[in-house]
Amino acid sequence: MSKNLSQQVVLDRRGFVAATFATVAGLGLAGCSDTSAEADKGSAAGSSKSSEDTEASTTLDAKAFDKLVDNGPKADDDAIAVSTWATAVKDAGVFKIGGVQTSTLFSLLNEKDGQTRGFDAGIAQLLSNYILGENKVEITQVTSDTRESVLQNGQVDAVFATYTITDERKKLVSFAGPYYYTQQAILVLADNDDIKSVDDLADKNVAVQSGSNGPAILEEFAPKASQQEFKTDEEARQALQQGRVDAYVIDNNMQQSALVREPGKYKIAGKPFGSKEPYGIGLPLDSDGVAFVNDFLKKIEDDGTWTELWQICIGDRTGDTNVPELPEIGA
Repeated sequence: MSKNLSQQVVLDRRGFVAATFATVAGLGLAGCSDTSAEADKGSAAGSSKSSEDTEASTTLDAKAFDKLVDNGPKADDDAIAVSTWATAVKDAGVFKIGGVQTSTLFSLLNEKDGQTRGFDAGIAQLLSNYILGENKVEITQVTSDTRESVLQNGQVDAVFATYTITDERKKLVSFAGPYYYTQQAILVLADNDDIKSVDDLADKNVAVQSGSNGPAILEEFAPKASQQEFKTDEEARQALQQGRVDAYVIDNNMQQSALVREPGKYKIAGKPFGSKEPYGIGLPLDSDGVAFVNDFLKKIEDDGTWTELWQICIGDRTGDTNVPELPEIGA
């Protein structure tokens, strides 16, 4: 059983400021799951292995990432003043978010410089810069099962965790966005030639992540599959490595992270499947921050920042030359 930890890390563009650790229910999640769902988005207790593995494969261009964040748009005082949510963040002088630091492509802690980078991390840091005029983010580790609670109890201002927007979740929290789209994908070991598509999952043991959309989508597309739920992405992938399951279903972005983190160990079987899942930024229920954050997202789409961030964090690292469609903000 993996040891579950929670980190709170205060980061700014001048470097690593502080880190505190406490026990929680789990680490990785998924945006839909590992933090969708990778949670992939990735999750390993402590995250040191994830950081080293990433460096051994395809590294993120940290200088380009940091420069992009520093040069992001800044909100004027009038724009902040009309939002009680943004005003509260500005007055606090720090942007408190729920997230992960073990998701290879979306939010990964670099233990050498204390900075967290990736697509989700970049969106959060750009928003911090937009409100505060500097990248000053405090991260509380969340899992798929705790994303709503940290917003409901006021522990964080927002959640960035490959967090898929669903009708059920909208009863508990509000969402800005969507800021990204994904679908489910099947991860198998590299030498597995038996599973080539979702149709081959019938009568197979398939790992899914609790609290993600994976179980429901798998039930719809492969009702004869035998599901085994795991709390974190790491636990699901360990079960796959050990042969306790035949495949692992979670969103495609999480699976891409696994391929980058451990090249040659896995492959994706067939094409992504299921409906297009929108990632959103979780905010307190009925928060007026939704309009404010949506305006910010539209700005970074229009000025090319979104596309450049995707290229640095995902495109360059996976070899994907097809820039995804820009999300329809507020849809």
